[in-house]
Amino acid sequence: MQSCESSGDSADDPLSRGLRSRGQPRVVVIGAGLAGLAATKALLEQGFTDVTVLEASSRVGGRVQSVKLGHATFELGATWIHGSHGNPIYHLAEANGLLEETTDGERSVGRISLYSKNGVACYLTNRGRRIPKDVVEEFSDLYNEVYNLTQEFFRHGKPVNAESQNSVGVFTREEVCNRIRDDPDDPEATKRLKLAMIQQYLKVESCESSSHSMDEVSLSAFGEWTEIPGAHHIIPSGFMRVVELLAEGIPAHVIQLGKPVRCVHWDQASARPRGPEIEPRREGDHNRYPGEGDQGGEEPREDRRGEDEQWPVLVECEDCEVVPADHVIVTVSLGVLKRQYASFFRPGLPAEKVAAIHRLGISTTDKIFLEFEEPFWGPECNSLQFVWEDEAESRTLTYPPELWYRKICGFDVLYPPERYGHVLSGWICGEEALVMEKCDDEAVAEICTEMLRQFTGNPNIPKPRRILRSAWGSNPHFRGSYSYTQVGSSGADVEKLAKPLPYTESSKAAHGSSSKQQPGHLLSSKCPEQSRDPNRGSIKPMQVLFSGEATHRKYYSTTHGALLSGQREAARLIEMYRDLFQQGT
Repeated sequence: MQSCESSGDSADDPLSRGLRSRGQPRVVVIGAGLAGLAATKALLEQGFTDVTVLEASSRVGGRVQSVKLGHATFELGATWIHGSHGNPIYHLAEANGLLEETTDGERSVGRISLYSKNGVACYLTNRGRRIPKDVVEEFSDLYNEVYNLTQEFFRHGKPVNAESQNSVGVFTREEVCNRIRDDPDDPEATKRLKLAMIQQYLKVESCESSSHSMDEVSLSAFGEWTEIPGAHHIIPSGFMRVVELLAEGIPAHVIQLGKPVRCVHWDQASARPRGPEIEPRREGDHNRYPGEGDQGGEEPREDRRGEDEQWPVLVECEDCEVVPADHVIVTVSLGVLKRQYASFFRPGLPAEKVAAIHRLGISTTDKIFLEFEEPFWGPECNSLQFVWEDEAESRTLTYPPELWYRKICGFDVLYPPERYGHVLSGWICGEEALVMEKCDDEAVAEICTEMLRQFTGNPNIPKPRRILRSAWGSNPHFRGSYSYTQVGSSGADVEKLAKPLPYTESSKAAHGSSSKQQPGHLLSSKCPEQSRDPNRGSIKPMQVLFSGEATHRKYYSTTHGALLSGQREAARLIEMYRDLFQQGT
């Protein structure tokens, strides 16, 4: 490629010079999920015209994936709008009529993974027995009391004792076990049933947290996740309708599908005061980096800067195209960052950001949809929950690969049947979900049918007519479902993950504020806070920004957290260029 000089030192601000020479800052957004689309839409609405979205997969939506089978829409990814009061996803759906067909039963204020609040959950044991309703209610009340205690460690600053190992699972299991054993009124048989129910409840909790086990979820940080008040809503026409609404108004040429990114080369002007731009790697060559080996590759774009300027960021795609930019908003999942951070950024990420990536957790929660010709469950049943009686004394939620099915916590009944037909939705998480993903549909359907026969005591249950399931863990574009605060991590790690690069003195001072939605105190368009190193030239701020659900301290793991994080990063750039845009009007 043709060499370009660095911008050098000047009395003029480098951002002003860049705008005058090209008119617009160029922003590249990596990922067309909710965060990426929200950021792009916000930038375009505020006058940014040079925005490009690079999406690795063949579709938009990220971890929202609605699949239409017949007349029904099934959600392989995000399913519920969690809370309504102030939730931007809810207000977007409500304003556009997406909730008009949502039934009262689908407006759940209880467990977030139930499709209907109508009816009752049927707790069944592996011996084909149904646990009496009064036993279920007693255990549920006890478990909920202890669950509320887990929230107090963060919210009220309660110290965590050593016995809990700062683990939600360890604390919950021990606390519930002790209360069950100390109950003088329950016979031993009832106590053993309740002890076995602990594991089932923790499996459900793990699926909802997208952790391998609640033993891995931080007790001291657990209460920081904030639930938005109001009911949880299902969108009958599919959660993808929200994605489509966000994508409306974004010109088709802005989003490039099937465009995976190999590496983000940032701080280019500072790192190389003068010299060639990045050369595309040869096909299959994943070991060469800019400056290594041959020079003089063919330039993919004509829209380069002048001889006295360099782009601060170069986005290298897997197809060897290099997209220069002023700013890049990275929205890839925490799972992808964990797998690829070392090769995805050049220069490498700061140590504290790498440490945050390691400390924060992400695992896989998968759904298994089974469609039957006729229901074998009663009309009052909204779910079939699996309790293994031999797990009464168990202290782990990890199973050998051949017993992966034991991690299935149960099957929910999709409601209403007039919309979905006779469909059950099973839940599985963690390493066992990854094992399930490697099995073929026939094997999974067979195992699930055998489990249903065993737990209901009905050997005549037929195999399902159709199976549909997710595979978020093995998908290379996601490597997991959503994030959680792992033991050893805290909300501070979420803030570190969200902090833009390169670090400046002001961003260090503002550390801890990135979850706010209007970062007006951040760098102004004149960038007085940008630091200079006489040996490296000027450092242009906010070259690499980070969004996605894992970067929202209060709402991680949610669709509204993802959307808000995208808007947050767009707001940084909008504020940064505000004065210059006003000068141009």
